[in-house]
Amino acid sequence: MKKKHIMALLLAAVLAAGMFFAYSAFREKPTEGAKEITIEVVNKAADSTLYEVKTDAEYLIGAMEDAEGLTFGGSEGQYGFTVSEINGETADFNVDSSYWSFYVNGEYCNYGVSEQPVNDGDAFRIVYSTY
Repeated sequence: MKKKHIMALLLAAVLAAGMFFAYSAFREKPTEGAKEITIEVVNKAADSTLYEVKTDAEYLIGAMEDAEGLTFGGSEGQYGFTVSEINGETADFNVDSSYWSFYVNGEYCNYGVSEQPVNDGDAFRIVYSTY
C-alpha cells in the first residue's frame, strides 16, 4: 500500500515539474528595447481615451506607468498586481460585480499586468466591465 502512495506522489511531482517546464519554455516572451504601443481605456460610461506610448517596458504594468496621463491603482496579490482603479474610476467586484478587463490585439489577455508581455505595435484595451 505504501509503494502505491509513494509512486503516486512521485508521478504527481514529475507531472508538476513537466507542466512547469512546458509553461516556462512555451509562454509568450516580451520583447526587449524600444516599442510603440497603444493603450485604450474605456470607462464605465463607455467613454474612450487613447494613449500612444513609447516604452522600453517588457510588461504591461511598466507600459501603463509610461503612459502619460494614465493613472491606475490596485494591490499586489498572490497572482501579481490586480488593477482596481484607472483614471480615478474604481471597479469593485464586491460592490457591483465590476472589474477591469484587459485585451491585447483584440484578444483577452492571458496574463495579469505584471506578466503580460509587451511587443512593438501591440494595441491594448482596458475596459470597465461587469459580470
